[in-house]
Amino acid sequence: MYKSNRKEEEDQGFEQVIEIKRVTKVTKGGKNFRFNCIIAVGDKDGSVGIGMAKANEVIPAINKAKEIAKKNLFKVPIRNGTIPHKIIGKYAGSKVMLKPAAQGTSVIAGGPVRAIMEAAGIENILTKSFGSNTKHNIAKATMSALKALRTHEEVAKLRGKTVAEILE
Repeated sequence: MYKSNRKEEEDQGFEQVIEIKRVTKVTKGGKNFRFNCIIAVGDKDGSVGIGMAKANEVIPAINKAKEIAKKNLFKVPIRNGTIPHKIIGKYAGSKVMLKPAAQGTSVIAGGPVRAIMEAAGIENILTKSFGSNTKHNIAKATMSALKALRTHEEVAKLRGKTVAEILE
């Protein structure tokens, strides 16, 4: 019974650990070590979320981050395996540019951006990060860019036009 429940949880989504780092708090009694974990969770079909958590051990930190990521899932608009339009996401000192790519390009991204794109199920995309290269900030900037994406239908409705007029 336990194994079947475990298998169902694995089938529900894709998870990618972005970073695990050891952090230290120095006190009068000595050094206290903890582990900070950032994880991307998605279904490879347009839903993605990230979670960040700390714990005294690595495995509990991963599990806590995974639970937080599952609570933060949201839907990303995907059109023909890529995003609908170019966008720049910002968080703190980091900027991430996401640009749609032609079929067959694959994911041109590094580190946190690649993990998030794979979890979301985006197959073709060009990315570039500017500013601070902190993995935490780049992951947050990528998520802010993905949340700001709009479908062609939403843009057409806002402008009072048809989708065909928007795509010309």
